[in-house]
Amino acid sequence: MFKYMRKPTSPGEILLEEYLKPLGISQRELADHIGCDYKVVNRIVNEKAAVTPEMALKLAQALETTPEFWLNAQMAQDLWQLRSKKQKIGSIIHCLHAA
Repeated sequence: MFKYMRKPTSPGEILLEEYLKPLGISQRELADHIGCDYKVVNRIVNEKAAVTPEMALKLAQALETTPEFWLNAQMAQDLWQLRSKKQKIGSIIHCLHAA
């Protein structure tokens, strides 16, 4: 069932396509505004780094969202990546009941 689910939109893509581009804000301008290095924002946008709780709070304050919005997007991305790489583990509960 999982193999048919589409990859979730990354927080970096959301940041770029839903906020930076429509608002006409550069990655550098956002970084300066929230008090972080440009490279941090750039790595998030390019899916090279994850959104941390601290960054989620900064993005939420700057873009009038919630930290949970950014962390949920990151968690969906992380889980999708893990599920696509990891071998499925069978239920121990079913094994115990079968014995």
